[in-house]
Amino acid sequence: MTQKSCSVHVHRGGAFLLQAFLPAGDRSPATQTVQGREHLLQTVLPPWSLQNNIVAFRKHLDNYTSGELKRLSEHFRPDLVYVIENDILTVLQELTSRCVITAQQAQDYHDWERNHDSASTAEKLADDILAMNQATGLGLWTCLFALQSRWAHPNLHGMLDEIIQNGQNLLKENLLNENGHTLDAELKVCQKKHKDNLCDLTWMMKENRSSGKSQGLQPPSISSHYVELKVVSDCHFKKQTHQEHEALAAAGELNEYRLQRRMKSELEHIAPDRLFRWCFRSRCVPLSVMVSGVAGVGKTTLVQKFIFDWATGKHYQKFAFVFFFKFRDLNTITEKRSLESLICQTYPHLRDKLSRVLEDPEKLLFIFDGLDESKTDLKLSRSGSHELCMNPGDVKPVTVIVASLLKQTLLKGCSVLLTSRPSKLTSLEPGIFHRVASIVGFLSKERERYFSVFFGDERVSREAFAYVRDSQVLYTLCYNPSYCWITCTALKPCFTPKAGKPQPAPKTVIQLFVSYVTHIMANHTQERPEPQKMRDTLIRVGWLAEYGITNHILVFDLKYLQDFNVEFSPFLTGFLVENPQTDDSSQVTYSFLHLTIQEFFAALVHYLDYKEDKFRDTMAKARSCKEGDYEIFSRFLAGLSHPVTRMPLEKYVGKFSAEATRKVIGWLSEMNYEDLQSPEEPEGKRRLMNVFNLFFESQNSQLVQDVVGKAAHMDFSDLYLMPVDCTVLAYVLSCCEEIQRLTLDSCFIQNEGLERLRPELHKVRELR
Repeated sequence: MTQKSCSVHVHRGGAFLLQAFLPAGDRSPATQTVQGREHLLQTVLPPWSLQNNIVAFRKHLDNYTSGELKRLSEHFRPDLVYVIENDILTVLQELTSRCVITAQQAQDYHDWERNHDSASTAEKLADDILAMNQATGLGLWTCLFALQSRWAHPNLHGMLDEIIQNGQNLLKENLLNENGHTLDAELKVCQKKHKDNLCDLTWMMKENRSSGKSQGLQPPSISSHYVELKVVSDCHFKKQTHQEHEALAAAGELNEYRLQRRMKSELEHIAPDRLFRWCFRSRCVPLSVMVSGVAGVGKTTLVQKFIFDWATGKHYQKFAFVFFFKFRDLNTITEKRSLESLICQTYPHLRDKLSRVLEDPEKLLFIFDGLDESKTDLKLSRSGSHELCMNPGDVKPVTVIVASLLKQTLLKGCSVLLTSRPSKLTSLEPGIFHRVASIVGFLSKERERYFSVFFGDERVSREAFAYVRDSQVLYTLCYNPSYCWITCTALKPCFTPKAGKPQPAPKTVIQLFVSYVTHIMANHTQERPEPQKMRDTLIRVGWLAEYGITNHILVFDLKYLQDFNVEFSPFLTGFLVENPQTDDSSQVTYSFLHLTIQEFFAALVHYLDYKEDKFRDTMAKARSCKEGDYEIFSRFLAGLSHPVTRMPLEKYVGKFSAEATRKVIGWLSEMNYEDLQSPEEPEGKRRLMNVFNLFFESQNSQLVQDVVGKAAHMDFSDLYLMPVDCTVLAYVLSCCEEIQRLTLDSCFIQNEGLERLRPELHKVRELR
């Protein structure tokens, strides 16, 4: 069949011309050539080398029966939809040029996209084609193969590579993942008991267990309340270069606009049920996988859903047994252990059949959550290989057992999944993992879905989400599920008032956390102590939090609570959570619901129980820290200096220290604006933006005037400014009478950011 070439003509408004899909001879002269600024995509006859490869690929597909090709296509459906969604115009053009669909059908799909969205259009297109005959399915795969020569999308390359390199094995693996291994009666009973045990451990959402417990509500199930997290490939461990708090650095790196662009060309999207599928980067089906993500982004929740889906038979039945451990639990094991004893301690129901379970390592998956919480490093260097385990009965330190599983000296052929915060990964040996993935959290659609699930009422959820979306400061942090939950909890009394007027909605991050804490206090009426006792309790919790921040401690055992005279009570469940061991031991550890809640209390305690020496020491550590660990703590400290911001808290805990307020404002006032500017260094410009965030949280316009001055110049050239940065910058500009010069060259400011800045730009004498 002779291939016909055609051009795609796209109007300025995005209108798609039916004639663009017609063969050149059938089009009117006016649409055969597109000139000017309008976008032009062209399909040309492929070079002979590409054509030969296409022919070879078609022959490869001919080896599959109609049923096998259908199963293969169904397996890749999520990837097909994702690839098509990222450039639907190009795919439609290729399909029409190769006569897989007609020009009218292409026009219909484009009309559907205009009336709906690219995601639903991609789903409709993929489903329609896969429901047709085998020839149409072959046509789709041929088009995708042809596109890879000029479209470097990792999911596209990954699919095609897997079909070519691992196609027949993939079909067998699919059946295995659906049906599982054939086990004898005794092992089948053992497996059922194990799945039931894991089901009981994972069916309930953990993130808001405290609120449900305090209000007598049925905790939500993970199957109904789980919102999909975006997980992408990450081919290496990236070292954090900016002097920023981990969560703030991630918020910048994962800015929606930038992330969407990177996901179209650089990042491979990986669904949780695809973590142990063929990886085209490592050229194998992975045995070792690392999933990283900042605090609160959903690592533990993703693992929980992964285990629940396995236990309920929804995916990965090729693993006959899954073993789940948390490093925070393993930290309590100080003596050496064997893998066998570790499993028996955590899963005593497996004791009688454990030797038989471990006979087939390729049927086993070990999951270790929270490597960043481990008190000892993994021994992964080659020089330490003589210390590794060889047998399940070898007695070694726990981290050596984990390293041995990863290095495949122990239970060769087993699969291992680890999770960790990014800060821990730079010290690891990258080559040890066959796949490295990063959780980037929620994009806009997932954030909106989260609000809908949380509020339950569509009208309320839309209003709350619209408010947050408009705020930008709050919206930016909602990429993180934990921030989403804190935000929704804080906004609940603002949009669902029980009686009287709704509370004013927060505008800054510190106002958000004040709203969250006061909401928790107001809704723990039965357990809430008297104001003075409540103040004393929060002081003790605050010093515990402050000690943890300054000493990098996130998990506290009972001794820490005793040292700070913290008595765990129902009142504290809105801030602190108990972490029972997964085994039968009675040991319990404690942690704050999220790192930022710990940082909030670490800042709050200086206002409730001001001690000059402690304040001086903490601020000295904050100034000397180059990694940005104190960035959010500093913002909270600045924000709590404003009397209106802290007023809701004072209703419950009494007045804040006037001396602490004076010291914090003095600290902010002493910042030398001229010294902060480093025109030649991007990190200096980001440091200046971080200081502007302190001003924004303080909401002290006189302070900004005093520090920035009346005729300041600002240079942010070559620094990527997100919409939230523009919101903060607009606030600083609003506090100034006049700005001598503002340089925004190569800041890649989007329309939304410009809208934030526009009302204040009249104050700028020279704008570059």
